Amino acid sequence: MNILEFCHIEKVYGARENQVRALHDINLRIKEGEFAAIVGTSGSGKSTLLNLAGGLDTPTKGRILVKGREIGSLTRKELTIFRRRNIGFVFQNYSLMPVLNVYDNVALPVTFDRGRQVNHKYIEELLKELGIWEKRRKYPGELSGGQQQRVAIARALANRPAILLADEPTGNLDSATTIEVIGLLKASCRKYSQTILMVTHNEAIAQTCDRIIRIEDGQVLKRRTGNVRPESPAEEGGDRVC
Repeated sequence: MNILEFCHIEKVYGARENQVRALHDINLRIKEGEFAAIVGTSGSGKSTLLNLAGGLDTPTKGRILVKGREIGSLTRKELTIFRRRNIGFVFQNYSLMPVLNVYDNVALPVTFDRGRQVNHKYIEELLKELGIWEKRRKYPGELSGGQQQRVAIARALANRPAILLADEPTGNLDSATTIEVIGLLKASCRKYSQTILMVTHNEAIAQTCDRIIRIEDGQVLKRRTGNVRPESPAEEGGDRVC
């Protein structure tokens, strides 16, 4: 089952002589439970694709479907609720609230969702699974980078999202902590039946994922012996044109 679909996606910034085409005719499908890495050079469109998938930005042309719903057809309020309940985000800079302790940072997305109660048992389970339960009363400034990223992962999982979007989640971490964090993401993917789409510049990390999506100059590429060329929808995991 495909949980995320990009159909003829174009993204253009600016106008006239200042126009920049960030993405060009992207047709891509991500299967439920898949851990996919997005790789490419700086400015190739990796983060743009991730932002579009999460509804943080809107495409110039094309459709994006998440769990079968076209997110471009939702009102701003509907999109906010849908995103909060279905998509989790993990960023390179952690984006934690410095005035909240670990536990409250993790519970924050749930408290934003009116009508939902915080499942304290589940959050305790998350924090223990990520090895930071004993840090639950600490503040972000009192934690190491690896510990802060674990908190960010726990927060992203607090609402049990179907999709986890990670933008360079190990970019600020040393090699040992990077291995731990990727292991935790993989474990979460399996345990909670989640789909993970991760932007990374680290080829070694990408090779450990279920699938690698290569982007250059705003296009998805397929690597073949001796050359690299734009990838057709039919070749990308059996995808068809939307």
